[in-house]
Amino acid sequence: MAQPMKGKVIALTGPRKATDMAKLVENMGGTPLIRPAQGTVFLDDEALRASITDWVEHPPDWSLFTTGIGFEAIMDMAEQMGVQEKLLQILQTTRIAARGYKTVNALKKRGLKPLVRDDDGSTAGLIRAFEGYDIQGKRVTLQLHGESAPQLVAWLQEKETQTVQILPYKHIPPEEEELGLLLIEIIRHQVDAVAFTSAPQFRFLAEYARRKESWEPLAAALCGPVIVCAVGKVTAQGLIEEGIEPQVVPEEERMGSMLVALGRYFAERG
Repeated sequence: MAQPMKGKVIALTGPRKATDMAKLVENMGGTPLIRPAQGTVFLDDEALRASITDWVEHPPDWSLFTTGIGFEAIMDMAEQMGVQEKLLQILQTTRIAARGYKTVNALKKRGLKPLVRDDDGSTAGLIRAFEGYDIQGKRVTLQLHGESAPQLVAWLQEKETQTVQILPYKHIPPEEEELGLLLIEIIRHQVDAVAFTSAPQFRFLAEYARRKESWEPLAAALCGPVIVCAVGKVTAQGLIEEGIEPQVVPEEERMGSMLVALGRYFAERG
């Protein structure tokens, strides 16, 4: 088997399937370092119930969905509350916007089709897709997943919309010891590449670096000798918004695809 990662050290920041990813790195000749930069996620039942109640009692003009898993969490909770059918009826008469193919597929399974959708899986793509639609001053329900979406929220504020944010899941920060180790390894160029599987992973690392007054050396390393990988366009967008341009972003949003693309990147550059 070809070993395009021979002699390379790869930091893996995703807590999910870390062992499987590490094995793939080893199979390609590399040395994996499991460095979780994201803690667990939890469902905030009370806040979600309140949001759904408000949604049903005060239907918006637009419903914006950013993740399939977030949409499903809303539907599952609505079912527990006994209002799923009513919420679906509202969505059938509400203008829907969606970001990402997974979100579109989740909506499709419920018989819903977005009027507006991005063309590239990014927040910027979703905003571009709104061209030609008048959203000024409208009531908008915005489903987030795990973290805020500053670019999208800022755009909605510019349009003077009445936006209600729904955050079905929240990310718990990782152990600072893990972040500290990863930060040092990147700054000292002890890793050849670092792979991110979600935007929050980088956000937690960036926030930690800023607290430790180490943002500039971190950014310098990630814009230079350390190769940055993002599992997909949404994760890449989170990095770009922080000023970091990933060199490796696979067409297919899969962890395995990301590592294969990274191996190809190394192989092409000798």
